[in-house]
Amino acid sequence: MHTKLAALVLFGVGLLAASVRAHHAFGGEFDPNKPVLLKGSVVRIEWVNPHAWIHIEVAKPDGKTETWAVEGGTPNTLLRRGITRESLKIGTAVVVDGYQTRDHSLLRANGRNITFADGRKLFLGSSGTGAPLDGADPTESKKGRGRGGH
Repeated sequence: MHTKLAALVLFGVGLLAASVRAHHAFGGEFDPNKPVLLKGSVVRIEWVNPHAWIHIEVAKPDGKTETWAVEGGTPNTLLRRGITRESLKIGTAVVVDGYQTRDHSLLRANGRNITFADGRKLFLGSSGTGAPLDGADPTESKKGRGRGGH
């Protein structure tokens, strides 16, 4: 009995550690000096914790396409901001501005804002994790105080 309980506790601790390790600070993965503007269509959505991922097919100047993975806030946070499964379907045309990963060879970014074809602009990114004070986060004060956590 005690062995099974100990194994279960260790398994739970392992899952928690993996979750904490997967939840990173902005500065640990993304480059605040490498902003990106991605225009394209949604090709895949991952409504997962701790961060939702939106995959966007972007046309390059030469006509070829590349697929970017854009990290957003948690699914619950996105829902509270007005980004739902109904508003963000496969094929939805969007513009995302954000910041590329520190490893510039990866086609991944932390999304700050998402703009829909009808002009709606919603905050997509995580706040309070070391992201630049760029005015995108509605919880930021004008002086950079009051940054909200996520």
